[in-house]
Amino acid sequence: MTDKSPADNFPAGYEVPKVWTWDKGNGGQFANINRPIAGPTHDKDLPVGKHPLQLYSLATPNGVKVTIMLEELLAAGHTGAEYDAWLTRIGEGDQFGSGFVDVNPNSKIPALMDHSTPEPTRVFESGSILLYLANKFDAFLPKDHKAHTETMNWLFWQMASAPYLGGGFGHFYAYAPMHIKYAIDRFSMEVKRQLDVLDRHLADNRYMVGSEYSIADIAIWPWYGSLALGKQYGESGAFLEVESYRNLQRWTAEIAERPAVTRGRIVNRAFGEPSEQLHERHDSSDFETKTQDKIAQGAAS
Repeated sequence: MTDKSPADNFPAGYEVPKVWTWDKGNGGQFANINRPIAGPTHDKDLPVGKHPLQLYSLATPNGVKVTIMLEELLAAGHTGAEYDAWLTRIGEGDQFGSGFVDVNPNSKIPALMDHSTPEPTRVFESGSILLYLANKFDAFLPKDHKAHTETMNWLFWQMASAPYLGGGFGHFYAYAPMHIKYAIDRFSMEVKRQLDVLDRHLADNRYMVGSEYSIADIAIWPWYGSLALGKQYGESGAFLEVESYRNLQRWTAEIAERPAVTRGRIVNRAFGEPSEQLHERHDSSDFETKTQDKIAQGAAS
């Protein structure tokens, strides 16, 4: 590490220690759930519903990828994709329960258990879950060699790029306990480049892989589509001038109109408008009867 004057650091006078130590108060609004070690903090079994596929998640962009995929599979006639979706409240530490850690040792949502296999199969990491479901149901993954490879290119691009958007830009722009110009500038530059990558590609492609809707679109839309709609990180849409990416806006709007996307984006959602919150999903009829506005109406009648 090159020498830097502590007077020029932020906060002024900060010097990088030889060995890092954990400050439990660091991390802004997420300080209560951030820690430098793995493993469970408490014993808690996970619930298991009536379907073979059991999802434990929250409607963050990574969680929405999987619920959109499941709803798309059902819309395409794959009845074996019926699922139970259980709300994991990460702000309350549900992801550190022993049952959840057994499914995902990294304590991150989403996490999936497939009980249709001879031995229950755990699947964690959203990209891995999309690939698992695409292979299981032979859907939304092109068979043509070139198109298949291109789908993998864009799926892995999203998985590698999203930390710059969420963990970098989103954190320092919206969640950090202070605004640090260097950090915001660094990650804004990277996110703007990513938006330009998408916009240039979508100038010549209806979907991420030509004219075929795939898991690449399902992976990318919850992150960059949501950003393009101005629904991520407060006023970040205006800050990043997302309206200027015309091809991205066209793609975003087309995917947003898909019924399965409309359904999938509200599953395990515990924030926002009550009509767009379906805390748990156990049956297709839940979209009509168990959103938070319907539950409130029932309690009031």
